Amino acid sequence: MSEKLDHRKKYTRMVLKESLISLLSHKPISSVTVKEICELADINRSTFYTHYQDHFDLLGHIEDEIVEDMNRYLLRYSTELDEEALKITEKILEYMIEHKAVIRALLSNNGSTAFEKKVMELTRRYMMNNLMNDNGVRQAESTYLSIFVVSGAIHVIKEWISNDMDQPPEKLAVLINSFVNEGLSYLEKG
Repeated sequence: MSEKLDHRKKYTRMVLKESLISLLSHKPISSVTVKEICELADINRSTFYTHYQDHFDLLGHIEDEIVEDMNRYLLRYSTELDEEALKITEKILEYMIEHKAVIRALLSNNGSTAFEKKVMELTRRYMMNNLMNDNGVRQAESTYLSIFVVSGAIHVIKEWISNDMDQPPEKLAVLINSFVNEGLSYLEKG
């Protein structure tokens, strides 16, 4: 009996999450209501409230799950060489393609800025732990450098998403890593 209950809970949470993501593709989180989520999910409001406090709580759970999943995904790879950093960037982009609907909704203007900050903190920590410390960069410098690099990369990725992921991940990964490694001198190559 408890296995059936666990399956039912998982199903309920899944349809609630899918419903919110679907609504975020059309309207901002501040305009979404629990009633709309429940109607789309075909779930009673009382059932919703046994799982989440409100629609912002549901959004926070979705964001946290994606960030945790991305973290597990990134931990599979080491980044000691520039070539590996390129591969990591490519893997992140591939992850985003695999989870396109959710990522698009969470990084759009309809989501909250919290997700972008969570992703930036995850990648910044990953970058500092795996890249900066290996290169002898001082702590204060590495903090500012990682913020600069990651925020620029996030905005390039957001533009890529808004352009319907018009570039293959391999090509965008090369561009991002070229921007990071070469800065403005990248323009001199052209």
